Amino acid sequence: MSDQDAIGEAVARTVRALRAGHGWSLDELAGRAGVSKGVLVGLEQGRGNPNLGTLIRISDALGVPLTRLVQVEEEPAIRVFSPERHVVLWRGESGGTGTLLAGSDPRPSLELWDWELAPGETRESDAHVPGTKEIVYVQEGTLTLVVDGRTDAVPQGTAAVFVGDRPHSYGNTSDRTVRFVLAVLDL
Repeated sequence: MSDQDAIGEAVARTVRALRAGHGWSLDELAGRAGVSKGVLVGLEQGRGNPNLGTLIRISDALGVPLTRLVQVEEEPAIRVFSPERHVVLWRGESGGTGTLLAGSDPRPSLELWDWELAPGETRESDAHVPGTKEIVYVQEGTLTLVVDGRTDAVPQGTAAVFVGDRPHSYGNTSDRTVRFVLAVLDL
């Protein structure tokens, strides 16, 4: 396969995936990028030879750098994060921990965390970038979740989805350890 063919396949794969990720039709992306639907169809099928201006308009419409569209090497289908790669990034004063288990990059990024809060511990978090969402699943105990001044008790076996682009905290107001898994989607 020639370099030009490899780049064409990379552009086709990336544009299809990003367009689908936005939930856009071919017509919608064409309108946003100022290109014809026919150009996009050819591009997504690995046909055609778009000029640099067309690729720049499409990358701008998709909100990604041009280099993202033409990267021949794609992220592997599976990345394994063995226990040696897990990193404790927060330690509470009573022994609680916040451990980053895995993460993806670049944006949108997804992080998976394992948290343990000792009785009385609270982890305060500043607001993340606009559009950030978080999902928490409580494995043991009852988590006290505060988001933008609103407090909710999240009991064992329960999940909660919340906006992470506002000040928030995870707390344990009980006399037993709270364990929970947290996923952060940073758009």
